[in-house]
Amino acid sequence: MLPQWIIEKKRNGGILSDQELTDFIGGYVRGDIPDYQMAALAMAIFFRGMTPEEITSLTRVMMHSGDIVDTSSILRPKVDKHSTGGIGDKLSIPLAPIVACCGVAVPMISGRGLGITGGTLDKLESIPGYRTGLQIPEFINVLQSCGCSLIGQTERLVPADRKLYALRDVTATVPSIPLIVSSIMSKKLAEGLDGLVLDVKCGRGAFMKTRDEARALAEALVRVGRAMGKRVTALITAMDQPLGRAVGNSLEIMESIDILKGRGPADSTELTLALAAEMLVVAGVVPTPEAGLEVVRRKWQSGEPFEVFKKMVRLHGGDTEFLDDPRCFPIAKMKIDFTAVEKGFVQDVDAEKIGRASLLLGAGRAKTTDAIDYSAGLSNLMKIGEPVVAGAPLATLHAATQNRIDAAMGLVREAFVVGPASVPSGPLVLERV
Repeated sequence: MLPQWIIEKKRNGGILSDQELTDFIGGYVRGDIPDYQMAALAMAIFFRGMTPEEITSLTRVMMHSGDIVDTSSILRPKVDKHSTGGIGDKLSIPLAPIVACCGVAVPMISGRGLGITGGTLDKLESIPGYRTGLQIPEFINVLQSCGCSLIGQTERLVPADRKLYALRDVTATVPSIPLIVSSIMSKKLAEGLDGLVLDVKCGRGAFMKTRDEARALAEALVRVGRAMGKRVTALITAMDQPLGRAVGNSLEIMESIDILKGRGPADSTELTLALAAEMLVVAGVVPTPEAGLEVVRRKWQSGEPFEVFKKMVRLHGGDTEFLDDPRCFPIAKMKIDFTAVEKGFVQDVDAEKIGRASLLLGAGRAKTTDAIDYSAGLSNLMKIGEPVVAGAPLATLHAATQNRIDAAMGLVREAFVVGPASVPSGPLVLERV
């Protein structure tokens, strides 16, 4: 069947067969089907959707587009976590070593920035020397040595998703449940996992803006994972204001170090520990999240996870001097405070506007070929409910040029609302699926 016939069938609302998806995705990976036809199919899927069976089939086809990791030599339970993406969401970085300290292996294949949300790989690569492109034998060796490893897709690991992931970012097809599910689950199932915990973000700074949309995505992810024989749990978490106080690559690495050392922001720390507890449940180490929380809290407070993180970074070729002294990280040429006009309380911080501002500052990509400024972003973000006085900083903007600061400042100004009354920020974890 010609590629355009498959595009036409989905455009008209038809259900694609396993063979049609196999032929199309296989042709795209080989280069027989060009980007413009893949983009057309992605847009057709975006508007027409897919049945649960189609999503499972697409996931399986993408997963088998390359190699599958053989983790049989690792005797620990193997569990990963995936976030659907949020502003300031750096939790994979402190989470992996915490869980590894609790007797669970964490093989984590991560992605780059997508849309206005940052990518774990970009953050890790702000550590000089850190190699995200380990080959699978090296990946297994790191897991054997320290219990966790965070890498990107190799040329042979889920190549269909590696190509499609970048294409979606620049064709406005990111927030599609079938494409999100197949992207996430194809990578995760190719890792040789026993189980998976999903952090499905909900709110202005997330791809899923409403709780109903987030629930639909969470249920689709869990359904595909379980259909393929894995233990899967999802948490729906709030993403109306940024998570933590830093947005940007090296800035978020520094905050991750603070979380591991017990001095990170309360919200980032709380959600990191909650997700770690869920991972222990999925791994079969503890019976309940409450029991898991007791275990991970003890490990976190011991200081051991930071040492595991340093070991992982060293095994990936990273310079651990930057972890011991974050002042080693490059500092942006321009560093400007955005200040409060009046005394009061922070009533709102629009995560989407902060994410867009971070992109303008240079912390993300407008095109797949764009270079990232690792030092760019925002720090010292004030949180909803906190008191401020006139002239006090609400955020600090970091960029290479004044033009970038000027471009982002309007969005930052729109993001913050300061008023006379304090308002609660609301819970982080909204429900469990």
